[in-house]
Formats: sequence, C-alpha cells, structure tokens
Amino acid sequence: MNYPEVTLKKGKEISIKRKHHWIFSGAIEKKTLDLEEGNLVKVLDHKKQVLGIGFYSPGSIMVRMITFTDRDISEDFWMEKISVAYKLRKEIFSYGNKKTNAYRLVHGEGDRMPGLIIDNYNGNLVIQGHHPGIIKELDNISTALKRVLGKELKSIYNKSSSAMHGQTDQADGWVFGENPDNRIVENDFQFEINMEKGQKTGFFLDQRDNRNLLQTYCRGKVVLNTFCYSGGFSVYAMGAGASRVTSVDISSEAIALCQRNLEINGFDPINNPSITADVLKYLQTIDDSYEVIILDPPAFAKNRRSRHNAVQAYKRLNALALKKIKPGGILFTFSCSQVIDRELFHHTVTAAALESGRNTQILHQVSQGADHPVNVFHQETSYLKGLVLYVD
Repeated sequence: MNYPEVTLKKGKEISIKRKHHWIFSGAIEKKTLDLEEGNLVKVLDHKKQVLGIGFYSPGSIMVRMITFTDRDISEDFWMEKISVAYKLRKEIFSYGNKKTNAYRLVHGEGDRMPGLIIDNYNGNLVIQGHHPGIIKELDNISTALKRVLGKELKSIYNKSSSAMHGQTDQADGWVFGENPDNRIVENDFQFEINMEKGQKTGFFLDQRDNRNLLQTYCRGKVVLNTFCYSGGFSVYAMGAGASRVTSVDISSEAIALCQRNLEINGFDPINNPSITADVLKYLQTIDDSYEVIILDPPAFAKNRRSRHNAVQAYKRLNALALKKIKPGGILFTFSCSQVIDRELFHHTVTAAALESGRNTQILHQVSQGADHPVNVFHQETSYLKGLVLYVD
C-alpha cells in the first residue's frame, strides 16, 4: 500500500527501533502535505529506511505506531493482532475454579494496538477508540473480531465518542447485534453493567485482582468503599464476611447500580448503605469506626500540566483517610492517573502519612490485572498503581 510518508530527524529513530509506539512532533523532519487526522502513514528514518506504519494526528504525539514492519493495514492485519490478544486472555483465565466471563480483550499499546480498547462482557464487546485512526479502521476491526471470536461473539458496541473528546462525528452505537444481557460474572460474583451509559466501557475490569485481595482483610470488619461506582469492592467485601459495608459515590446513578449489585449477590443493601455524597466532604464527617477503607478515585490528572494539582489532591484524600481510619486498620489506596508514576504516588502517600501522624506500613504494592498487560517497550501502559497499608 502506498501510504503517505513521515520522515524522522537523524537519531530520532532510536525509540522506534526500541519498539516504543509514540513519535513526538519534534522528532519529525518532514511529512507528506495535506495529511488528515487518522491517516495511516509510513514512517521512514533519515536514510529513507522504512520503520513501520502508524496513525497520524497533529499534536504533541504525531504518530502512533501500529506495526514496526512495512505492510498493508487490512482486515487480516487486525485479525492477526486480535488473535494474539485473544489467545493470551485464554491463557490468563484458564487457571483456577472461579468463574469469570468478563475481561479486557485489547489493551491499547499493551497489546501493540495503540488507541484501541476492547472489553469483553460475556461475548458482548465494547470498543473504545482513542484515536481517529481507530475510527477509520472500525469496519476492519469489527469484521476481524467476528472472525476471531466466532460463535462466542454476541454483540459489538462502539463507545468511542467520550474517549475521542469531540474528535469524531461518529455517534456511539451497535456495530453488530444489540440489547445484550447486562449481567456478568467475576470470580463467582454477579454484576449488572451498563455498556451504553456506564462509565468507561461499563465496568472497571482492571481492579479484579485487587478486589480479590481485599477479601483477605474484610472478615468481620466495618468497611468504607469510596468512589464506589457500581460497588465492585463492596460486593467482594460482603462476600468475604464484612460485618458492614458503606459505599459512597457522587453519582446517584452509580449508587443505584451499587445497591442493585449488592442485592443480586444476596447482600442486604439497607444495612449496608450506599450514599450519594462528595467523598472528601463525607470523609470529614466520619468517626474512627471504619477498619478498612478503599480509596479508588477517578484520574485526577489527565496530562502533565495538571500533575501538580493532582498530587495535592491525592495527598489531601489520603491524609484524611489515614487520620480517620481505626487504629489497626487497612487502607487500600489507588491512582489510575497515567502521569502519576508509581514512585511519585508512593512519595505522595508517604507525605500524607507524615501529615496524618499515623505509623503506616506497606503490605502490598498492586497494579492492574494481567488482562491489562504492560508492554515492556512502552511503560506508559502501566497506569494503575495501588498500595495496601496497615495503619497503627
């Protein structure tokens, strides 16, 4: 295929040869005129040697590499890529006896497919394109998914508009099938999800292993789950024998879904209240009765410009929880902000512990589940970081 070309400055090919997927605007010597956002482009080094094919867009990250070879980007290309990702998930979920039928099928650069997120909810797929190039390839991607999953596939829903921030005119909607069952199973617990209107793709699959870990510390305990969304941590805590779980989120829709998920798993939502409230304000009102607290906020920083303010927000949140938790308590605290790396998050929580005046020990350092793999050549795919703390 005769794709438009982008030529790199001398020396700027090093990161591409190391298989990092992003090319920044400052690395580009010249490019084909009249490139449109989302165009496939052939990337050349200063000696005109082909380095691979990528998606173009104006801005800081000008090209996202989807292959480090010179080849045609077609339905077969996407089938090969998705087949590899699908095989890995079959390996990940082949162990153990607990039933799970929802997982991330494609994790962007983590699966060497920049800009593409696909979550599988019991055969119902949600696609989130984070780049105009993915939207242009949506038909090829959807056909490839049909070929790879076969009879396992029930439906495909395109939910890219929110992730694209106005960069696409294509409305969200069903690409294949429609109106699927809205209930999944994760580690034998049942959850209702809303693929069309829920946050992200409908459920936070990346916290599966951390929800499982929470069960270690909940038997007989009074638990507070903040930023609870649909109640994943709350359901697991009750399943582990917590004496009471309080769930808090600023969204009334999330709280209603949390209550519903407690009910369908056989837990009493009345004696385990779900409260619509601002988490910081709510934490200021509580006493020290909570023995386990979960802090799982949304990303406080979307880019490097907002990183300083995000660090201060994480510090305030963690300091408040550390001050309020019962002596001998367990704090699960997370950040999903990509620009807050693991070391910075650790330092921020340390500063919060100093401010709280509480002796604090790290029991676990946790991350995203294996179905959200980290590409060793592209460390930006490591976004979720968490600490499990013992607070004296």
